Amino acid sequence: MSDIVLSVEVRERTGKGGARESRRQGRVPAVLYGGGQDPVAISLKANEVVKAIKSGKFLSNMIEIDHDGKKQSVLTRDVQFHPVRDEAVHIDFYRVNEHSMITVEVPVHFLNEEKSPGLDQGGVLNVVRHTIEIDCPAGRIPDAIEVDLSGYEIGDSVHISSVKLPEKVKSSITDRDFTIATIQSSRALVEEEAPDEDIETEVIEQSDDSVMEDDAEDEAKKGDDE
Repeated sequence: MSDIVLSVEVRERTGKGGARESRRQGRVPAVLYGGGQDPVAISLKANEVVKAIKSGKFLSNMIEIDHDGKKQSVLTRDVQFHPVRDEAVHIDFYRVNEHSMITVEVPVHFLNEEKSPGLDQGGVLNVVRHTIEIDCPAGRIPDAIEVDLSGYEIGDSVHISSVKLPEKVKSSITDRDFTIATIQSSRALVEEEAPDEDIETEVIEQSDDSVMEDDAEDEAKKGDDE
């Protein structure tokens, strides 16, 4: 059973007019689709949506919607937010059951940083991927993919092949052993991020004679055009 259960109402009006009416009533318009059934226009209480989003499980976990006592397991496929107020203005829900195979992104959590010799020696954890796309049953979506940093030295990379995934969970990317993070020396990281000042230095050190030659060349071209 899902930790999140949201009560919904079927919308009588669809389209932009129906969506605006729902928002005026303090509700968030949504659509329910998939599972071999026709799409249904629904709405949810805005305050319940805010609470669900803040739980951290609304976007990457199977949840339940309840219509007059009839429950349906769903995944949140898309949430549109107001560009200024950052409020949910429309939601897409996809029908699933706990055995449905789905593709979803989950966050990466790093464990045992204190057991990494590289970090203990002043190295820096450079995170390449903050989330990983996985394939799994809808009822087995993990809260996060846990990456154990024990034993990693400066210069080491953490690849997906070295991560123990939960049962029945597989990476969606199967054609390469992609990097999740690296352990870098702090000096290497600074050098990597330092701006290239060579071009700016050349312009600053350009001689007056060069500037005059450039001006003369521009005047000559101008005369040719005339």
